[in-house]
Amino acid sequence: MGETTVRPPEGREKAAPPPVTGDSRPPAVRRLRTPRPPRLWFEILLIAVSYWTYSLIRNAVPEQRAKALRNADWIWHVEHQLGIAVEHSINHAVNSVTWLIIGMNYYYATLHFVVTIGVLVWLYRSHPGRYAAARFTLFITTGTALLGYYLYPLAPPRLMSGGLFIDTVEVHNTWGSMASGDLKNMSNQYAAMPSMHIGWSLWCGLILFAVCTIPWVRVLGLIYPVATLIVIVATANHFWLDAVGGVLCLGFGFLVARAWYGALPHALPRMVAPLQPAKA
Repeated sequence: MGETTVRPPEGREKAAPPPVTGDSRPPAVRRLRTPRPPRLWFEILLIAVSYWTYSLIRNAVPEQRAKALRNADWIWHVEHQLGIAVEHSINHAVNSVTWLIIGMNYYYATLHFVVTIGVLVWLYRSHPGRYAAARFTLFITTGTALLGYYLYPLAPPRLMSGGLFIDTVEVHNTWGSMASGDLKNMSNQYAAMPSMHIGWSLWCGLILFAVCTIPWVRVLGLIYPVATLIVIVATANHFWLDAVGGVLCLGFGFLVARAWYGALPHALPRMVAPLQPAKA
């Protein structure tokens, strides 16, 4: 027998079913988690307020000098047990080369801010679809670091008792650190764990390596966090294990961004269309 096709009366065609997207999130949440073109005024305001808040909270954490020095002694002991306690040798060796250590002092004081902002601007202009997820990763990383400063005060090597390490900023009279010299009273000197110089520089390096298509820029992206690691140790501002703390914070930041956006920043579309207003 032939099949009988039942057609609805003219003018009353059945509406096509909505496409299945597999996304059961409420529309408001879905809109928040969907990459959109960034707005310049909002991003400038957000970054300025965020950095100001970061500095305020970081410096408001009680310094707890005695506890920070005890923690530094413990870190130094652990590194000796692991056979990685070479910070002293690096600090003294590099300090003997005046032009090199002075350059490192200025590197430590400036590049973590300049390069990070530069990468954010580049993402904003060239990869707007990936910008929000990358920025979100950076914010989560930094917020996690603030918790570390509060829970685990740590003196940097240059402040350890016994004069074991050289404070290269004071010795060479350079403007190199908010935690040394004339500016030391403006900053919490016992917020060394984790190292955000490493967290931010590794964020920059990974973003450049994963997103940029210019080979030499990708190579620089890989070199930058390695150079930063050498600088923070040579200037006696951090232990190796502080750098590990920075890497862990960044890893957590990427995990949260992956859970929120459904993909890591480099896997999101480079360009995105503006979101349409929600229909009633």
